[in-house]
Amino acid sequence: MSSNGLRTAQHAFKLFADSKYFDRVTNKVRIISGGNGRCSAELKVEPEHQNRMGTLHGGLTATLVDTLSTVALVTHEVGVPGVTVDLHISYLKAAKDGETVVIDCNTLKAGKTLAFLEVEIKKKETGELVAKGSHTKFIGN
Repeated sequence: MSSNGLRTAQHAFKLFADSKYFDRVTNKVRIISGGNGRCSAELKVEPEHQNRMGTLHGGLTATLVDTLSTVALVTHEVGVPGVTVDLHISYLKAAKDGETVVIDCNTLKAGKTLAFLEVEIKKKETGELVAKGSHTKFIGN
């Protein structure tokens, strides 16, 4: 991915993570690549990211899918964040305290009015799939 695409992804993400709004819960996510409708990021699971069972909280997982797929879309040629129409997450395996997860996002298609994105969250060490998400966004006028 181009360094320009990475900068675009990092800048777009910073607008979310550094805000006073809910997305600030993602402030420890690190964008590692981006551009051409794609985005990859990492997060080390720390206590503030966990549920009472000591694993990555499902609500944060959904937020990662929502926010980071939006960053991927912003790096696509359409260049707009859009508005969520549908968000679906399948939770497949727990990520535990201290584990690092990699979040890979891809714009499958961006048409005149809708964009379709996919997200995979995997354990960095083992490659095990933690969650899979699909995100549909309205991008028309």
